Amino acid sequence: MTTHPGSCHCGAVRLALESEPENAAECNCSLCRRVAALWHYCPPAQLRVTGDLAGYVQGDRTLTTWRCANCGNVTHWTAFDPDYPRVGVNLRLFDPALWQDLPRKMIDGASY
Repeated sequence: MTTHPGSCHCGAVRLALESEPENAAECNCSLCRRVAALWHYCPPAQLRVTGDLAGYVQGDRTLTTWRCANCGNVTHWTAFDPDYPRVGVNLRLFDPALWQDLPRKMIDGASY
């Protein structure tokens, strides 16, 4: 398995993705449309994140959206439920060759 390196804008947060994205998800919920993330979902064990992070918890308290504490780039999200089988990672923090030609999956998060 290839490990794909990624980072926030300032480089303080580093990501290592051990998963091969087959599509990229775009969500229209109130948070995702503002941060313009392009999501890939994978098991937590397939993502390593290092660096100084700050978390944000939305009102429904189902997940934490993480960002670099320095430059503010949204890096990933984790679920509150420790048994939830996936995390979301922002593909825009990786080389565009990894994600630019992936089919896009539209997520209607605004309807949840």
